[in-house]
Amino acid sequence: MIVRILAIIITGLALVAPMAHLYELPRKIGLSQTRYFVVQEIYQGWFLVGFLLPLALIADLVLAFESKSGARYLAAAAAALIAVNLIIFIIWTQPVNHVTNNWTIQTENWQTLRRQWEYSHAVNAGVTFLAFVAVTIAALKPTP
Repeated sequence: MIVRILAIIITGLALVAPMAHLYELPRKIGLSQTRYFVVQEIYQGWFLVGFLLPLALIADLVLAFESKSGARYLAAAAAALIAVNLIIFIIWTQPVNHVTNNWTIQTENWQTLRRQWEYSHAVNAGVTFLAFVAVTIAALKPTP
């Protein structure tokens, strides 16, 4: 029971930051360069939230190994979706963080980088939401 609860809670907490990015996207995507870089300052220190993703991956995998039949597949799917989130971050989000030094360096192609950064977070919001749904259903399935 503890593993089930932890898998739901940790995966749910891992969903918070991507959803915050998704909700603010419509207002941020059209900001001027100056305003965008000022707004980006709010993310200083958010790397700590990123540690929730590996924890969610582990919790979802533990639930998959502990579960039977259908719940096992759902928990494994949740873990796979968290892995997809991490891959998206590594391929599309982190390179932008590196080039812009976490949005403290303004480059000529900042608009292209902004789109890549914002939309990679938006996709990850969807991916992490699906992981949350899958792990929640897995955890709520009755055990035989």
